[in-house]
Amino acid sequence: MEALKTLRNNSVDLIFADPPYNIGKNFNGHVEKWKTDEAYLDWCYEWLDLCIQKLKPNGSFYVMTATQFIPFFDIYLRKKLDILSRIVWYYDSSGVQAKKYYGSMYEPILFCVKDKNSYTFNTDDILIEAKTGAKRKLIDYRKAVPTVYNPEKVPGNVWEFARVRYRMNEYENHPTQKPIALLERIIKASSNEGDLVMDPFSGTFTTCFVAKELGRNFIGIELQEEYVKIGLRRLQLASEFKGEKLKKEIRTFETEKLSTAYTLKLFDEPDGKYLHS
Repeated sequence: MEALKTLRNNSVDLIFADPPYNIGKNFNGHVEKWKTDEAYLDWCYEWLDLCIQKLKPNGSFYVMTATQFIPFFDIYLRKKLDILSRIVWYYDSSGVQAKKYYGSMYEPILFCVKDKNSYTFNTDDILIEAKTGAKRKLIDYRKAVPTVYNPEKVPGNVWEFARVRYRMNEYENHPTQKPIALLERIIKASSNEGDLVMDPFSGTFTTCFVAKELGRNFIGIELQEEYVKIGLRRLQLASEFKGEKLKKEIRTFETEKLSTAYTLKLFDEPDGKYLHS
């Protein structure tokens, strides 16, 4: 919150906010759970107001929270911004999430702007395949000259991206890491090269990582030191932090591979022959 206050008002082109959801997730030993839902919402309204202050007049704001709290965000923000889309990020689940109720398979995202008549939206940068035209080759007979439907389209408001899994290359040790593909769509759509992108809850700094890859400037805010170290490494801003070398955490299956490779090396002669028969 204090870091947000230091930023200049009306200075950020795009904000992506993925705050703690108040559902008891453990962030490196810090459990994010407020005493009451009201206390959580009061805290959220405070940083939401700050984000709005920092956003340029033609800026865009994407914000997430848990499904049970997004209606409160929606009602609060529609008094201050124009909500253009209510997005559902859908993902499959590899296991059974619930047995006596319907498990959650999505997370909501609000896409808001300060001025619905003036904001960045790069249609051509986010086009996806339109099955009607690209695969089924259906013809639109409503036109003066019947024409095959367009092979590409702007995505709808249901986005399917896989959650970040343990064995994925992009995985970092964080309980709510968002996928690169999700941030790529948002940043490509709602900012241009050289624009300033800000993430007030940076976590693994995926927003900043993608912004850098796409030629945007970026600001990331994060309280947890372990996650700051991830960000410094991913963004190649530092190789050490307080005397500690910054290296990606080795996962269990990678340890097994390294162990196997080391064992084979021990039993190999320099010319490739085994030391034993």
